[in-house]
Amino acid sequence: MFSTFMINAWLVGTIVAVIAGVVGFFAVLRGSAFPAHAIPNGAFAGAAAANLLGINTLIGLGVFALLTAFGIGTLGRRGRNDVATALILVLMLALGALFLSRSVEYEQQIYSLLFGEILGVSTTEILPLAALGALSIVAVAALYRPLLLSSVAPEMGEAKGIDNHRMEMLFLLVLAVATTMTVPVVGALLIFSLMIGPPAAARSLTDRPLLAMLLSVAIALVTLWCSIAISYVSNWPIGFFVGMFGALSYLLGRVFGTYRHGRVGGAEVRHRQLIPATPG
Repeated sequence: MFSTFMINAWLVGTIVAVIAGVVGFFAVLRGSAFPAHAIPNGAFAGAAAANLLGINTLIGLGVFALLTAFGIGTLGRRGRNDVATALILVLMLALGALFLSRSVEYEQQIYSLLFGEILGVSTTEILPLAALGALSIVAVAALYRPLLLSSVAPEMGEAKGIDNHRMEMLFLLVLAVATTMTVPVVGALLIFSLMIGPPAAARSLTDRPLLAMLLSVAIALVTLWCSIAISYVSNWPIGFFVGMFGALSYLLGRVFGTYRHGRVGGAEVRHRQLIPATPG
């Protein structure tokens, strides 16, 4: 479990989980789950194009992820965001189907674009992925306060001079950078599970933003670490465990959140009952 290729898997998996936890927290907070699904699929089309042209896959991933983010942000400003996201998603899937139809790549290589190849990550890929991950973290740290305010109270953000559309575009670009580094590892489909399940679970556990972000990272790490270990032992696909644990973490988070809010609500009712009515 700790041979050379597995050490690479542990390292890259840790980087991906941290990025998914941080960026995914804002995706959940902003209600951007649909763009978080569409951008990796756009990146998948770029990876298929890169394979067809015989160039580095990361180049295709990055270019198409950025194009998808820019398209969603631009069209969403002039109309319904969900419709714009759906149109861009359909366009990118169509392009991906075209590129794949012209490709002579083996089925396993195409499969890895969708479901990842974390156990096949080479040592030379670690540094570029770590650099893109660090860039994503730095960007989120720089945008943290205005991004948080525009996410939870956009009207107040506008009153304080924050351009909500600009924040949306910047966040989509950060999401595109994060997608570029994560798709080769866990795939275009499974990064969605890792970027939504753990952050959504963390949001159910606490209302404090910074603590929720840290919990999101912690849950994402546990999810991916457990998925790697069990996949290695069972020889089952790692994608199955990433998706299953991601959904399970959200379910447990919702159950705990419901229980916690129920106890708080009951305590408030009991507290009001103990306070005597004030004479009119």
